[in-house]
Amino acid sequence: MADADSGDDAFTRLRLIRSANIGPVTYAHLLDRFGTAAAALAAIPALAARGGGRAPRLADAGAIRAEIDCVARLGARHLFLGGPGYPPLLAHVESAPPALIVRGTVSLAARATVAIVGARNASAAACRFARGLAQALADDGITVASGLARGIDTAAHVGALDGGTIAVVAGGIDVVFPPENVALQEEVAARGLLIAEQPPGTEPHARHFPWRNRIIAGLAAGTVVVEAAPRSGSLITARLAGEAGRAVMAVPGSPLDPRAQGCNQLIRDGAILVQNAAEVVEAIRPLDPRVVAQPVDLFAAQPIAADASDGERRAVIALLGPTPVTVDELIRQAGLAPAVVQTVLLELELAGRLERHAGARVALFAG
Repeated sequence: MADADSGDDAFTRLRLIRSANIGPVTYAHLLDRFGTAAAALAAIPALAARGGGRAPRLADAGAIRAEIDCVARLGARHLFLGGPGYPPLLAHVESAPPALIVRGTVSLAARATVAIVGARNASAAACRFARGLAQALADDGITVASGLARGIDTAAHVGALDGGTIAVVAGGIDVVFPPENVALQEEVAARGLLIAEQPPGTEPHARHFPWRNRIIAGLAAGTVVVEAAPRSGSLITARLAGEAGRAVMAVPGSPLDPRAQGCNQLIRDGAILVQNAAEVVEAIRPLDPRVVAQPVDLFAAQPIAADASDGERRAVIALLGPTPVTVDELIRQAGLAPAVVQTVLLELELAGRLERHAGARVALFAG
């Protein structure tokens, strides 16, 4: 396979990533089967036809060249999954982004990392605690990751600036949200590491924030939630960290403060109660990055078959419906080789007929 950082390979990989119906799992399947992004792009029309739909719209070559040029002008660069510099713990996550856009010190993501997240409308006491916790961790050589949001995220980045912090933004790397963090975002890029998954110029929308949260959780050996209301984005980050086999930690709060309810519930559900940096370090030290537990991902365990017969294709489709089902359950019920089932799923997704869900689950597209 060509070097992921070579010009031609970077261009074709990025074009594959930016094409319609190509998510992280599909991208990985296509590279596993065809070896290069160029071969995968050439094969997409035939795969989609076998899946019963039209070929997805491929990204415009001119737009890809413009993105590469824009990223360079911004003083940033692309990192590709499987290539040099890609954050090692993030690469273990089932839905690891095929490409990241980064500015700053990439080596910070290779150090022991802790995510600190929490409420945007956090109390003054919680912000002070998060800032102090982040500073103490950074002083101990641990990188602190967060999402550059108001409240706890901002406090964590400020506390860790001198020792090392990573900010993951929901939009493009050149877009600041919230606007009051314009100076902080630039400072993180200059002194730490700024990461974006979306192309430059992308304004953050609601759907982008869970995607950003999976990156924050994936970068870190453990996630600390300082203050969070029930059903907040911080709890999504904590859930994703747990699903990836990482430590989930929470700071207890007053039962009289609604902003503490999420943390207190996490502790009731089994999260590690932490009150200082030493307890956080104790929680993550046993985690060896080489043996990070991964979610069920049989999609990655077997090679993709060259093709599936019409009968095999019908058998798999008959087992699918609008309710998500795990891939391993499909394999059991179909009685087919995992590679054959994965081939059919790949064809259906490229045809726009399949949705992928968390936990290696799939469903026929209901929209």
